[in-house]
Amino acid sequence: MIAFLLSDHTSLTTDQITSALFDSSVTCAHRLYTLRRLDFIDRVLRSHPGQPAQVYWVPGRLSARFVALARGDTPPTPKAVALAADAVLSNRTRQHTIETNQFFIDLIAHGRGHPEARLTRWWSEQQTAAAFGQRVRPDAHGVWTNGRNSVGFWLEYDRATEDHPRLRDKLDPYRRLRMDGGPGHILLFSLPSRERERNFHAKLADAARHDHRVTDALAALTVATCARDRINGHSPAGPVWRPVGNGGHRLSLADLPTTDDEPGPLNPGPPRPAEDPLHELRDEAE
Repeated sequence: MIAFLLSDHTSLTTDQITSALFDSSVTCAHRLYTLRRLDFIDRVLRSHPGQPAQVYWVPGRLSARFVALARGDTPPTPKAVALAADAVLSNRTRQHTIETNQFFIDLIAHGRGHPEARLTRWWSEQQTAAAFGQRVRPDAHGVWTNGRNSVGFWLEYDRATEDHPRLRDKLDPYRRLRMDGGPGHILLFSLPSRERERNFHAKLADAARHDHRVTDALAALTVATCARDRINGHSPAGPVWRPVGNGGHRLSLADLPTTDDEPGPLNPGPPRPAEDPLHELRDEAE
């Protein structure tokens, strides 16, 4: 299971792997270091000024080969595996990726404590872009169910590095994909603060009065936001989502309105069992 998660999402921290798969951080750490000694997985260390070095777990030579063979792909060369690990050190967007991954880890952790709920699909930016012909590039895509409702969503994880016009411009590719037969997924913006969330809603409402592209996008899409300082450690599965155009009312993730369309060339349809990020564990339990 660790091998598949690392393969699909490049790197995860010890805390993230613990939250997704283990009940004890000590047990998790022992397992990870044992797998590293076996050359199954590997780790890289990144230093941050004034902070201890952060451990990032990445695919190793054997785990990369194992995942490739399990999926019917050609195993990567040892050099390719080493270069991918080096990229974790050099990639300037690594913190953004880790925080995006944390969003989904929090959903998985919520599901572990609520048997009726689960994350049934988690695609990275690269997986999503490839699946939709590079027409959209969200930070990730997922499908969440609470046993009653199943909600597909695109995630735009904002770190306040882009101005509001740039955030607004993200809507149009999703609108065009939807109009051409793409899925009726919700577009989620995870914003760092309540102030940025308020400004986003205000500026989006103002733009809708003057720009027909924004009006058309909001008519075609369900857009919702959360403020991470408001969540304050609570699960993104909870009632933290504020739909655009719905005042200040907040809904849980599973209660956001979505459309269950028929699969097609631009719509992969419902998740398959193998797309569940914990499918290996569920197969063993069953």
